[in-house]
Amino acid sequence: FSDEELRMVEEALDELLREFEKGNVRIRPQDEDCHTVIENFLVDKLGKIGEKIHTGRSRNDQVLTALRLYYKDVLSQIEKKIEELIEEIEDFSEKYGKVRFAGITHTRKAMPTDFKTWSGALIDALYDDIEFLRFVRKVIDRSPLGTGAGYGIPMELDRELAAKELGFGEVQKNPIYVQSSRGKYDLLIHQLLSQISIDLNRAASDLILMGFLGMVEHSKEITTGSSIMPQKRNPDVLEIVRALHHRIHSNSVMVMGVISNMVMGYHRDYQLLKKATFESIDLVSDMLEAMKIVFENTRVNEKACEATLSDEIFATQEVYELVRKGVPFREAYRRVAKKYGG
Repeated sequence: FSDEELRMVEEALDELLREFEKGNVRIRPQDEDCHTVIENFLVDKLGKIGEKIHTGRSRNDQVLTALRLYYKDVLSQIEKKIEELIEEIEDFSEKYGKVRFAGITHTRKAMPTDFKTWSGALIDALYDDIEFLRFVRKVIDRSPLGTGAGYGIPMELDRELAAKELGFGEVQKNPIYVQSSRGKYDLLIHQLLSQISIDLNRAASDLILMGFLGMVEHSKEITTGSSIMPQKRNPDVLEIVRALHHRIHSNSVMVMGVISNMVMGYHRDYQLLKKATFESIDLVSDMLEAMKIVFENTRVNEKACEATLSDEIFATQEVYELVRKGVPFREAYRRVAKKYGG
């Protein structure tokens, strides 16, 4: 572009942005994508000057650049939602943390614990998820723009400047790997989303079981009634959260399948990844919001929790009381086991 041509293109793009913000720009079925819409607008507006806009570009690196920018943005939004959920769980723990109940192993009563410890386990898991999320975001924070269809562009391009202007942390250099990394990065995002969803799945399962035992009570805002049993309130939100993890996991399996057995470079198969990745991102975002609402609307029944603390729950404590008196652990274990018929 000459200086004058560049000025004209920038003015036209500003006009296009204004029209988009007004809702006057639509991507029609006959348009390939947003990049075609932009180019057609410039050609209609500026003629031959508009035809220059695709110089140094391929739809492959343009689409991938748009995806990278989108993924960076939504991962930041998900991180914020995880932090908001952690704050809500911390409030829950502040209210009910001292309430004790029987912890379980093998779905059997094991040892005494409390809601501070239980809440802390979920909080620690979510902090791990944030750490993983930041790693994934750093990995994908690489600009693919300027690599064309996977073999570079036969002209000098300032890829570093383009990456800086777009807010990328660095340039992804190898043009063949740029295209091959597309599915790999989608899979990495799915692995992150699965880590988050499995934590929410297990928390939902715990709360469902605790509700059955009367240890927690959920308000009407997060439960539904039965069409035949007037006394029932069902934990539908928790059941859906629990189930959605498997949807996300199945999307992950699909992504892994699509990207397998490909030679290096771009393939149209990659187009199939977008729907699965977009869906999983939306589902995890919804799950985080739902669980925040759940913790806002859940109270602990202290009497029901205390009722789970039957004598045998303190058996391990008795063993260690004997150990502190000098009794060898195995002997102490046998004594207490005999007392409880073990």
